[in-house]
Amino acid sequence: MKYLLIAFLSLSFAFQNYPDADGILKKVDANMSSDTNITESSMVIHGKRNSRTVVSRSYGEGYKKSFSEYLSPAREMGTKMLKLEDRLWIYSPSTDRTIQLSGHMLRQSVMGSDLSYEDMMEDRKLTDMYNSKVVGEETIDGRKVWVLELIAKVDNVIYHSRKAWIDQERFIPLKEELFAKSGQMLKRTVMSDVKKIDGRWYPTKMNYKDVLKDGEGTDFIIDKIEFNVEIPEHIFTKASLKK
Repeated sequence: MKYLLIAFLSLSFAFQNYPDADGILKKVDANMSSDTNITESSMVIHGKRNSRTVVSRSYGEGYKKSFSEYLSPAREMGTKMLKLEDRLWIYSPSTDRTIQLSGHMLRQSVMGSDLSYEDMMEDRKLTDMYNSKVVGEETIDGRKVWVLELIAKVDNVIYHSRKAWIDQERFIPLKEELFAKSGQMLKRTVMSDVKKIDGRWYPTKMNYKDVLKDGEGTDFIIDKIEFNVEIPEHIFTKASLKK
């Protein structure tokens, strides 16, 4: 009985010394978000037999606005996407048409990748969508991380719960698992190639894996990123889709 009491007190003391989860997520947000950004990236989609790379340039303003133009390969070149809050439009140069995606269409894969349009549409801070708590400590690639458990506190979220591994020193996520309400894991994300850019830590490679699909997932590689730069307002208009 004495030893059980000591073990219980030791466990309680350990939990009491975990930092506040919301405080951790706010530091993560300070690294991962910005007022504006311009990003040049390569999306490597690993298929069953081979891989293909899609290169794009994207402009973002906070969580609400984003515009992307695909530069290669040839069959994707000129495709553009515009997101304004909860609306998403896609322009296809092959048909010279602009369509708005909504409802179940947002669950479709982005160009055959492990990312859905729905993933791209999520525009709220984690602290606005989830109750969070620190549930432990681990080590990933020699880095000490806090393990956070996040449970949805609002109904209209894509993933009911998440588990995140946050670097204790640099306050960036190194891994994340995303779950349905049933508890089934849907996706896994692994972040790497962390660099200090404009005074902030930022992962420049992210592997997104739909665990319900075969394959090695999709690598999203940041080739160049600029934070808090001026972006002309006309970029975030439907007229920019056909320019």
